[in-house]
Amino acid sequence: MNTEPIRFDTKIAVLLRADLEPWQRLNVTSFLVSGLGTQLPEVIGEPYEDADGVPYLPMFRQPVMVFEATKETLTTAHARALFRALPRAVFTSDLFSTGNDRDNRAAVRAVPTADLDLAGLAVYGPKNAVDKVVKGARMHP
Repeated sequence: MNTEPIRFDTKIAVLLRADLEPWQRLNVTSFLVSGLGTQLPEVIGEPYEDADGVPYLPMFRQPVMVFEATKETLTTAHARALFRALPRAVFTSDLFSTGNDRDNRAAVRAVPTADLDLAGLAVYGPKNAVDKVVKGARMHP
């Protein structure tokens, strides 16, 4: 049995706008990371099971690093993620006022890329590329 720690050459990062309310930070983070697992099966680990054999759903196989930044830094990070063609998910401020998935997608679709009022961004990729995307942000307190 191999007991060495598993290391990853990839990173999952969530970047949140610093002026969000605590409930918004949690909501945005939850929505953003849900998008990664649907399109990137390699980020999902094996299912869990407790000592009594009760099964649990699999989760990400690696930590999710959460950062915060100003609106300007978030906009720059978004442009960097697009430039590097990294897998990404966005949450715009408009989504706080919609009530369902159809309206969420329509709200994002209605705004040109450069005008998106970003509340958060999730990105996945090689560590150094993700580090360059989130440059200027700080770890979430």
